Amino acid sequence: MGNIRSLAIVFLMISFAVLSSCKGQHDTDIIKDVTVEEMQTLLQMDNVQLVDVRTPEEYSTGFIANAQNIDYFSPTFDEDIKKLDKEKPVIVYCKSGGRSAKCSEKLLKAGFVKIYNLEGGITQWQHEGLKINNPN
Repeated sequence: MGNIRSLAIVFLMISFAVLSSCKGQHDTDIIKDVTVEEMQTLLQMDNVQLVDVRTPEEYSTGFIANAQNIDYFSPTFDEDIKKLDKEKPVIVYCKSGGRSAKCSEKLLKAGFVKIYNLEGGITQWQHEGLKINNPN
């Protein structure tokens, strides 16, 4: 009887591990970290939404072309991201990738279907020698 009980416990543990890993895979199907090169390809899509989650002050120093600024630290951030189209892909970036990763999680919870996070943020974009727009 002890062996059956041990096998049942092992089976439950394996089942839990498999179910947990499936959830993680689902999330990574929706959120994907992308390189600068991958992002350049994504930006050629017609329906992609590009969001810079830095502060307005940071944004004013330069931004990636066609990016809209939605400040991650703004008290209205959660309402502001809901104005985006949940059915269209969203690319988010910040200075180095931290805030945009947190934003990606918020977008996932808000029901967005495809989210891309630029690894290394605009810092990596510039490091690769790519152009940014200056509003001045």
